[in-house]
Amino acid sequence: MTLSPQWLEQLRSRITLSTLIGRTVKVQKAGREYKACCPFHNEKTPSFTINDEKGFYHCFGCGAHGDAISWMTEQRGLGFMDAVKDLAAEAQMDVPAPDPRAAQRQEVRATLHDVMAAAQDWFVTQFNGIEGAAARDYLKNRGISEKTIHEFGFGFAPDSRGRLKEALSVHGVDQLIEAGLLIKVDDKEPYDRFRGRLMIPIRDPRGRVIAFGGRILGDGEPKYLNSPDTPLFDKGRTLYNLDKASPASRKTGRILVVEGYMDAIALAQAGFADVVAPLGTALTENQIERIWKMVEAPILCFDGDSAGQKAAMRAALRALPILRPAHSLNFIALPAGQDPDDLIRSDGAHAFAALIEKPQMLDEKIWQVEYAAEPLNTPEAKAGLKKRLADHVTAIADQDIARHYRQAFDERYQEAFFARKDNRPQRQNFQNSNRKFPSKFVSYTPMDDTKSFLLEGYDLQIAKGILGGLIRHPNRISGHFEELSAFKLADSQLQALLGELINIAMTKETLDMQGLLTILEKTDCYNVAKGLLRADALNFTFNRKLPDDAPSLLIERAHRDLAEAIKVVTARPGLEAALAEATRRVQDDLTEESYAEQQRLRKAKQLFHERLVDLTQIDDTV
Repeated sequence: MTLSPQWLEQLRSRITLSTLIGRTVKVQKAGREYKACCPFHNEKTPSFTINDEKGFYHCFGCGAHGDAISWMTEQRGLGFMDAVKDLAAEAQMDVPAPDPRAAQRQEVRATLHDVMAAAQDWFVTQFNGIEGAAARDYLKNRGISEKTIHEFGFGFAPDSRGRLKEALSVHGVDQLIEAGLLIKVDDKEPYDRFRGRLMIPIRDPRGRVIAFGGRILGDGEPKYLNSPDTPLFDKGRTLYNLDKASPASRKTGRILVVEGYMDAIALAQAGFADVVAPLGTALTENQIERIWKMVEAPILCFDGDSAGQKAAMRAALRALPILRPAHSLNFIALPAGQDPDDLIRSDGAHAFAALIEKPQMLDEKIWQVEYAAEPLNTPEAKAGLKKRLADHVTAIADQDIARHYRQAFDERYQEAFFARKDNRPQRQNFQNSNRKFPSKFVSYTPMDDTKSFLLEGYDLQIAKGILGGLIRHPNRISGHFEELSAFKLADSQLQALLGELINIAMTKETLDMQGLLTILEKTDCYNVAKGLLRADALNFTFNRKLPDDAPSLLIERAHRDLAEAIKVVTARPGLEAALAEATRRVQDDLTEESYAEQQRLRKAKQLFHERLVDLTQIDDTV
């Protein structure tokens, strides 16, 4: 039996060494590595280190050094082949069967690297030639610099069925087919796979080209075409830009995950070198495991459209069964309809940097998506939410983590639906409500474009109620132009409706609900507006239908509640940011002052939530 160096390297890469060693030795996190008391000699102070990213352990006391295989042979006492078989079973890899042709196949594999290198050189030559003008123009229009073009090795595949085959004929047709460069169908003549496309080389962690991605120039489908799986390339295990992102992440302690190569390239050009991307599929369990070897909580930065958010949720659900202590996923939500490249072009790299400074945790992401999945205006719908969350918890294999998730979801559920305590004074009427809010956060400071904030999740549900209130009371819009202009709603249809409301109010001095709806009827926002009037948003006092003869005090109360809801939602980002900063200070340096400030802000946050709950308690008394 011949086990090639490449096969053994792949086996080692699929094993998380700290997990393997941690089954028999107590290990603890120490920065980017793990430490333990050395199992090869007696010691009281840990000098045994484990580096998952590099795949080795080392003892600074006795000099013991090795990888996953040597751990199994030297510490567990297994023979080499038994160690390999045990590790292969864990990594779900088949051990090569005895085969006299194994050496020959390994030689072929090595030759495929030569084939891919030759193809890359040829694509680059075409890119720089006359035929590559369209590809160069495309990158120029996307703002890709000459330096980035060179660093990422962009190429061009001419629109021909045989140019590449002819240019690389010295390597043989069979090798070109096995490398995924030619397509062979039945008994037909093999032809070039990539035609009329901008070519993007995909590299392994050592920087060798193992596959290509091709973007169509002009009309045609598919828009992006990847190499098929080959002896060099496994799409579900490979991450684009890993060769550059891995060393960059050692400096930043961070990995960003985006949807595709062009997003990764745009971010890298903007200074975010620690970025990777899956290859035309949702993030797989194997890719998540590979990223976890570099960082414990990568940040997923998927597009702000519905497809991007669905991809983020798929990644979240795929991570649940394989969660382990200290390892998770973080998320950022890009503005609706934007990808990272769009955001950087429109608002600059600092806008993206600000987003990744405040990522959303995995449990928060799942709660947000499930909470917003459907209107929660009936007991049955609320019970449905609870069941979906419970189903997600059952998917978590680690029972300790599952218990924490169950508790986190239960707390959010209680806060959302049962926040009023029995011993809290019930609301009597609006004039007697004298709840105090921290003026530091309730008072509104006009925001410029850089201070606008995204409303999503629970805040988005509240925003739906506010929009419904503005439709019922359109004469209140003009009094809140500045606050409303700062809103950026995660739902693109709601954002479009908000823009229409502001524009209409700016051109009409007097406006009632029916007049507003007549104007909206001529836009794409009419159905959205009518839906909000059906009270499928939160049931605030101001988005209720009032009788024609409603007393003026009831109308004034609705107006005051609407103004307060806008203030609360506008102030929440500042409060959240202040609380996050206070929590960071407590973690960095716990003092009486820092702890008191953190507790004060927590209480302020609770008061905000209680006031919103009050606003949803419909009461006909005034």
